[in-house]
Amino acid sequence: MRVHYDAEVDAVYIALGTQKPDGVAEISEDVNLDMTSENKIVGIEILHASKKMNIKTILSYELDLDKKWIQKTA
Repeated sequence: MRVHYDAEVDAVYIALGTQKPDGVAEISEDVNLDMTSENKIVGIEILHASKKMNIKTILSYELDLDKKWIQKTA
């Protein structure tokens, strides 16, 4: 996963992989999902991002994973 903030246009893009999108679904005003033809989400775009989230912490995150899930995938 990659997160990119473009201050010039005030947009955040979260790439969920390397697959290229085939289309876009608007899920709410200024929030779009990039999707493949198989309806897999490959990216999330948030326009006017500084009004919708704290940009200063966009790269700070915490993972809270279910230990049972980790054991199944290990």
